[in-house]
Amino acid sequence: MADQKPNPSQDLSPGTVPPENDLTMELNLEEFGEGQDLQALADEAADGLEAASTAKAAPAGGQGSGDVDAEIVRLKARVEALERAENEHKDKHHRLLADFANHRNRVGRETQLAVTLAERKLLLEILPVMDSFERCVAATYASVEDFHNGVVLIHRQMQEALRKAGVEPVELQVGDPFDAQHAEALTTTAQPSLPDGSVAAIFERGYTHRDQLLRPARVVVNNHPDPDATAS
Repeated sequence: MADQKPNPSQDLSPGTVPPENDLTMELNLEEFGEGQDLQALADEAADGLEAASTAKAAPAGGQGSGDVDAEIVRLKARVEALERAENEHKDKHHRLLADFANHRNRVGRETQLAVTLAERKLLLEILPVMDSFERCVAATYASVEDFHNGVVLIHRQMQEALRKAGVEPVELQVGDPFDAQHAEALTTTAQPSLPDGSVAAIFERGYTHRDQLLRPARVVVNNHPDPDATAS
């Protein structure tokens, strides 16, 4: 067998630890007989070391790659679920907006229709009063008293029409105490026969509509002068 030159990179001193990726082995020739094939033994040892290194690295790398792939698949499924939920919420939001717009339009139409019907009902109650006025103007009366009685009847007819519409006059008489919640003072006067702060005259009668003040009465309030102020 030809002499082989020693390789300096494989010359390891005793106690030296070879690098992790170094697959060299130190063979003790004294452990083998002269008939042994040293090259075959070296190849067999190199194949064993390479297989051990591959087996050691494969489980760690394979397991990490599998975990990453599983996490990617899970995240993709999560993203798809969130996108589906977002699309459902958007669709529901659009349907709610459309329903609200339709409801608003429908309520507006119904409100306008109710107002129109209420106005028609009130006008149908007032038109007979207009007819009575026209007959009163066109009629010939023998006396002023007959004309007065006809106007009184029309006035009662008008009051009845307003009552059917829920309109009632405010109960207020001359001499009653002035109430600012139902009356408006136009001016003051001094009448000794009436109490101080009472209603001296009613210029316009007030009315309520279904227990709500529709128009306050316009009155003249009695005010007794201060004797001290008058003397001074």
